[in-house]
Amino acid sequence: MTEKEVKVSKQHVWAGIEDRHVHLGLTNYIQGALGAVISVELPDVGDPIEEGETFAEIESVSTVHEFISPVSGVVLTVNPQLEEHPSIINEDPYNEGWLIEVRLKDDSQLEDLMDIDEYYHFVFKDKS
Repeated sequence: MTEKEVKVSKQHVWAGIEDRHVHLGLTNYIQGALGAVISVELPDVGDPIEEGETFAEIESVSTVHEFISPVSGVVLTVNPQLEEHPSIINEDPYNEGWLIEVRLKDDSQLEDLMDIDEYYHFVFKDKS
């Protein structure tokens, strides 16, 4: 998955959209801000997640951060590589470092997300 194929929330979670299935992951910007990821706590397959609620807890060497889901749905898959190799989030956040796959409940929620160019402007607008 490339950056151009994703929508992004203001909470730095990307959504890779494929029909009514959505992969969620962390943006390159936020994984860099977190530093080296050392553990990941995610929902289980079959669990419901809700837009605006915490769906992931990521621990890095410097902090623990909760991430808010940009969509509602049911968890279809959890990235199996994260249990043994959580730093894959740092190494490849848009491909191998995805977190979960969700069956989308309401695709209108995707309309509130930014494309990658809008997200870039959102992140760096006050830093130039």
